[in-house]
Amino acid sequence: MSLPARHETVSADTFLRGLWQENPVFVMLLGMCPVLAVTNSAINALAMGLATTFVLLCSSTLVSLLRKQIPKQVRIATYIIIIATFVTMVDYAIQAISLELYNALGAFIQLIVVNCMILGRAEAYASKQRLGATVINGLGMGAGFTIALLCLGAVREVLGAGSLFGVQLFSDNFQPWVVMILPPGGFFVLGAWLLVFAGYRQRRERRLTEQAEVTADGR
Repeated sequence: MSLPARHETVSADTFLRGLWQENPVFVMLLGMCPVLAVTNSAINALAMGLATTFVLLCSSTLVSLLRKQIPKQVRIATYIIIIATFVTMVDYAIQAISLELYNALGAFIQLIVVNCMILGRAEAYASKQRLGATVINGLGMGAGFTIALLCLGAVREVLGAGSLFGVQLFSDNFQPWVVMILPPGGFFVLGAWLLVFAGYRQRRERRLTEQAEVTADGR
């Protein structure tokens, strides 16, 4: 006999977890394909982040609502169908809004279907939690993913093209680092952000440990 799933209460921590403790890119290293491929500009990064957040939020919501009706034997196939439905909606929406942006993102819009972050959220979280916690967690994970893409896209565009969101930042004398808008630039910037993120986490954990030791000694 299986134990009932433990339901999580809705709190600020449910949202912040996706931004910090379980950031999809900087902590869990999920969705690396779009992270490296479409972050050659800030606008592409923002568009992909928002599209992924929409699919994640909508699919998680629907999975949570139908979690008791979906047979366990076909749950993964059902999740993929649900995700693919919302990806198709996003695909047509971006194509209608901006054909230039649609061509820039290319096949990576359709590849949201196989983004392990979205399928993982459906299987490990949405299928076990109530709607409120699922929505807040989905927003947090989507925001964390979008911010991570923006961090890469902004750095790569500023260094590789001298602009941000298409707005020129430097004079004509600026020599852009062309490598930053090429595939290798994605690896360089991702590695640098991972180093910064890991260093900050280590310093924070060390500071918390020291504070706990001081508190224990005071007692």
